[in-house]
Amino acid sequence: MATINTHYDKLTAGYLFPEISRRTRTFLEANPGVEVMRLGIGNTTEPLSPTIVKALHQSVDKLADVATYTGYADGSEGEVALREALAKRYSQYGVSLDVSEIFVSDGAKPDSANIQSIFGVDNVVAVQDPAYPVYVDTNVIAGRTGTAVDGQYEGIVYMPCTEENGFFPDVPKQKVDLMYICSPNNPTGVVATKSQLEALVEYARANKAVIIFDAAYAAYISDPALPRSIYEVEGAKTCAIEINSFSKDTGFTGVRLGWTIVPNDLVVENTEPGRVNALWGRRQNTMFNGASNIVQGGAMGVFTEAGAKECADMVAYYMLNAQRIREVLDKIGLKVFGGTHAPFLWMRAPNEMSSWDFFDKLLSEAHVVGTPGSGFGPGGEGYFRLSAFGHHEDVEHAVQSIEQNLTL
Repeated sequence: MATINTHYDKLTAGYLFPEISRRTRTFLEANPGVEVMRLGIGNTTEPLSPTIVKALHQSVDKLADVATYTGYADGSEGEVALREALAKRYSQYGVSLDVSEIFVSDGAKPDSANIQSIFGVDNVVAVQDPAYPVYVDTNVIAGRTGTAVDGQYEGIVYMPCTEENGFFPDVPKQKVDLMYICSPNNPTGVVATKSQLEALVEYARANKAVIIFDAAYAAYISDPALPRSIYEVEGAKTCAIEINSFSKDTGFTGVRLGWTIVPNDLVVENTEPGRVNALWGRRQNTMFNGASNIVQGGAMGVFTEAGAKECADMVAYYMLNAQRIREVLDKIGLKVFGGTHAPFLWMRAPNEMSSWDFFDKLLSEAHVVGTPGSGFGPGGEGYFRLSAFGHHEDVEHAVQSIEQNLTL
């Protein structure tokens, strides 16, 4: 008789966005005609730029001609030209990568979910708290944890991110094997400094641990002193995997494209250099036929002079939203973090309110929907995330309503 993977039954975080939808729907049913403004979802809103659209059309045209048609690639790693372009981008950060270390995929989220599959089920996992739910949930599904007790899964080491430590975790006090780190961070919007990453790399090397570094929002970092890649830290290639995305600076959220870097120098217990890289290659070639030819061709437009400028303009557009949101929140006396080098703002709920109580208050008084911080883990309780993704006019409408109608 077939059975199911009962580890799925342990999952608790899946209620977050359905619960947001339920509460919003209930409010609208009780208040017909009221307009609800949304500052909660990390989804881009602005159209693809002209250069990228042109490159996508050219890729489609190639598939329409027998002379230029392509089917499956020779491997799932991605087009060589695209991987070379990514390697050149990293060289601008002082990071040297071989194309064999770069794996193009259909997005950072699936890679963040799938990367754990190449590691043993007995590995001890550490995550930032609060954290993007996919890091925890996929390890729960894989069977590395017990059940959740008071919001924390048995078997996972939670690394608190608090106001006291600047929302960046201290190194674990015990030995762990896999550490999930996101910078710029979702949900807090905080960016790790080079010295903070150096401490993590030193710990990982000493303990033969692996840092899984999510850099999906790196394009939003405007201070050159802040690292855009963990490989800007000496020694990181021996202990870190980096995951990134075209979604947030290129508008590929619905188009789907990302990449993961698994350095040949990366080693874990009882492996030689190149072994972990080969494992990820084997996983991808077994379960993935490669990112869309059309999408990869479209991404090449990102690396032209015009495309790079258009993507920078898109980032600047969203960061203007972040600046405006932060300006209003500061003005009315809320304590706010992030929103400087990331499109997310993390604020403390006023008057020691719970995250969900503040959700209801913001919705009922200002008609604005955000994301309760408790949905990102127990460390998020008492906090709230707002997103800068949105049209300027919609964001302005929302923040004006917050300023005029939210009572503190």
